[in-house]
Amino acid sequence: MQDDRLIMPGYREEDDEAERSLRPKTMRGYIGQRPIKDSLGIYMEAARRRKDALDHMLLYGPPGLGKTLLASIVAAEMGQNIRITSGPAIERPGDLASILTNLSAGDLLFIDEIHRLSRSVEEVLYPAMEDYALDIMIGKGPSARSIRLDLPKFTLVGATTRAGQLSAPLRDRFGILFRLELYSVDELAVIAGNSADVLRIAYEPEGVREIARRSRGTPRIVNRMLKRVRDYAQVRAEGRITLEVARDALDMLDVDPLGLDRVDRAVLSAMMKKFGGGPVGLDTLAATTGEDAITIEDVYEPYLLQLGFIMRTPRGRTCLPAAYEHMKIAMPAKAPETDGQVSLLDE
Repeated sequence: MQDDRLIMPGYREEDDEAERSLRPKTMRGYIGQRPIKDSLGIYMEAARRRKDALDHMLLYGPPGLGKTLLASIVAAEMGQNIRITSGPAIERPGDLASILTNLSAGDLLFIDEIHRLSRSVEEVLYPAMEDYALDIMIGKGPSARSIRLDLPKFTLVGATTRAGQLSAPLRDRFGILFRLELYSVDELAVIAGNSADVLRIAYEPEGVREIARRSRGTPRIVNRMLKRVRDYAQVRAEGRITLEVARDALDMLDVDPLGLDRVDRAVLSAMMKKFGGGPVGLDTLAATTGEDAITIEDVYEPYLLQLGFIMRTPRGRTCLPAAYEHMKIAMPAKAPETDGQVSLLDE
């Protein structure tokens, strides 16, 4: 399977410069996540009135929904600097100590993939979050001693796609927890239209809405698709994105009307044709499709679950009737029970 899928929600280096110009700078320009924005507005205003730092915040949810962007906007709204790093980049406690001691009062420290911090680094982070202090060991052996350095009052913003992998002591030290949800088609259409305006792309509303409809509820994907449809329009449609142009471009990219690409359809096809619709274990499905089990669980499954195409059971993954209908494959005689799961297609 290919790792450079167009609809892969993960970050890619080629996105950096282009997406930076498309990112809103204020909370008003941030589309979607209304409950989070409303709550954050209250928390930030309260912190400003107290002239205090915002409480530590944990953002979790599928990749590509704007966790880093939200942290940057919070820093801008609070009038503070933001320092961005990631869990795998902080290899030793000394690396974290160097970052913390260089922060100023009120600064935001954003740690992406915070669930990948090592245990030794986490131990250093605990007193920093609770007491704004850093415990450092000096010397070795019997002469070793510990000293405590005071830190400025800062805000730690952690982001993760796998909140369940955070240790309980670390998770409990965050005062604000938000789960980012997948975006609606209407919200994605607004994002696509705004991005098209920034990139000076000629478009019709139905054209960008078609792109939004196939973007799996993810802003990063809608911006990526917009650029590829723009390329198609410039070569074959005089540069204007219409409904027909968007459909032709996305069909050429093998992204179907629900946003599934050939990899998603291969996963569903394997479950239906080789395992009778399931249940099938994650490792077995990964071996059959040639994909990594973690990639299937983190990238493919969330959207298929949202659509009501598959269901997780104690015995494994099972295909649901909506998936058979979409794939145009006959259902087995005994269809799996849905356990009351509701499909997005029914809303």
